[in-house]
Amino acid sequence: MRFVDPKNDIAFKKVFGDEQHKEILISFLNAILGFKDSNIIVDIQFSNPNQPPKLDDLKSIIFDIFATNQKGENFIIEMQKRNLGNFLKRSLYYTSMAYTKQLDKNENYNNLKKVYFIGILEFNKFMNKNYISQHLIINRETDSQDIEDFEFYFIELPKFNKEIEELDNILDKWIYFLKNAKNLEFIPEKLQDNSEIIKAFNIVEQYGWTKDELMIYERARMKAMDDVEAIRTATELGLQKGFQKGMEQGIEQGIEQGIEQGIEQGIEQGIERGEKQAKIEIAKNLIDILDIETISAKTGLTIDEIKRINH
Repeated sequence: MRFVDPKNDIAFKKVFGDEQHKEILISFLNAILGFKDSNIIVDIQFSNPNQPPKLDDLKSIIFDIFATNQKGENFIIEMQKRNLGNFLKRSLYYTSMAYTKQLDKNENYNNLKKVYFIGILEFNKFMNKNYISQHLIINRETDSQDIEDFEFYFIELPKFNKEIEELDNILDKWIYFLKNAKNLEFIPEKLQDNSEIIKAFNIVEQYGWTKDELMIYERARMKAMDDVEAIRTATELGLQKGFQKGMEQGIEQGIEQGIEQGIEQGIEQGIERGEKQAKIEIAKNLIDILDIETISAKTGLTIDEIKRINH
């Protein structure tokens, strides 16, 4: 068996964004959010991922996956392969857009439903050691979640390093699938106790894809590689230009500082030499009047210097 990479944009949406296999996304979300009992998701409806703004001058958004559960709560799932530096702000923008678009002009605020944002990252973003982190709006004094309508979950794939025998729960198994499926040749026995994960493996098996689907998948994979290479090249060029500019500025500053120091030293030396010459002239006039020791004390010249003047 050969599997495509489920982190690829096309494959990710094919696995988790298909109405015909919505039980896969239900299992995935329940695992990430830790839903049990009354909170558990039993049904889900996919919404249009293309979300134009209500006002023309606002930025439109396209979610990877946008869904709603039986309670009307909203779920945004984003697979982010590259660290472009603005992902956290983008996640806030996406969440706020999904929240505000729930109401029309005359509707009551009580109709607003909770929005969950789930970001799956192929890079590290936070200081936590665990591969999943939950971010809430918390009252700092009471540690209570008084504002409950926004929750953010981020999965940092580089921090997930568990081997197959170390998988403790359904979430571990889902993340293992995401991170390792493309390198596997069969479905590990440890993962075969979950029917949704087996379905996900079957979806990413290459032999089940049409030529057109594989071509689109490969195009998306190459684009992702090109984007990474473009970022790497831009970073290297930026570093080179920054280093070169820094060197030029350093040389210019060094020359300027050298000139300034030279002038200052020249002035100091000139003053010292002028003072020395003045002392010598005074000593010459005193040689016939005072003894050498007294002249030295008066002028600051050494006795040897005065003797050389006398000769």
